[in-house]
Amino acid sequence: MIKAIFFDIDGTLVSFNTHRIPQSAVNAISMAKEKGIKIYISTGRPFSLINNLDEIKHMIDGYITANGALCFSGDKVISCTPISKEDVLTVLRFSDDMKFPCMVVGEKDLTMYNSDDRTDRIFRQMLNVHNLREDNNVELILQQRILQLTPVISVAEEEQIMPRLAGCVSSRWCPDFADITATNANKGNGLLEVISHEGININETMAFGDGGNDLSIIEKAGLGVAMGNANQVLKEVADYVTSSVDEDGVYNAIKSFVL
Repeated sequence: MIKAIFFDIDGTLVSFNTHRIPQSAVNAISMAKEKGIKIYISTGRPFSLINNLDEIKHMIDGYITANGALCFSGDKVISCTPISKEDVLTVLRFSDDMKFPCMVVGEKDLTMYNSDDRTDRIFRQMLNVHNLREDNNVELILQQRILQLTPVISVAEEEQIMPRLAGCVSSRWCPDFADITATNANKGNGLLEVISHEGININETMAFGDGGNDLSIIEKAGLGVAMGNANQVLKEVADYVTSSVDEDGVYNAIKSFVL
């Protein structure tokens, strides 16, 4: 029996085309909640940039944020896995030298370092993310534990930078940028942290995703579901491939396995 469902946001719960949750998904989550199933979000977004879940916010029991770097249930922080200061400063030096924007996500706040026109095109226009806080001084953010770095770089640039970061891994859910986190911070480990805290068995979990950063949670969940719009690698490791976010994929999978 499924007792907890974990949802990625962009491309899974929320359409890239409409920037909204399909009503069918809202209905399915509501019905699952009525059956006593816990609902969790598992996203690459920092919590302050989760701006598109109003229809289901009241039903959410907890969050895996920043690709697993910060996880909490209700108001209680379960785990925090920051990047080392040395690795953070290395990425910022690359940002200065190679002239790319980089989101710097602290435990409490964030900023977009070296912001340029790509920031507006990718984050505000394509992803409908606006609270990027370019006015925040990066030195103030660096006084916090840094959860995630999101540089706007190509795959080739990512391959140049990552060998210089001894304690980090990278993942992509959008081709225009990479998310860099500490080595042990990923959605799959976030899942394990949450269910350990809640006393839920791994076989009682279900997870939905569509991108490269969902690979670990889809592999570890009792039932891993790839969206129809997911990349091929994710589809190959998933237990089930549903239809796309715009074709009622969440509803169809929940109807098949839960309701």
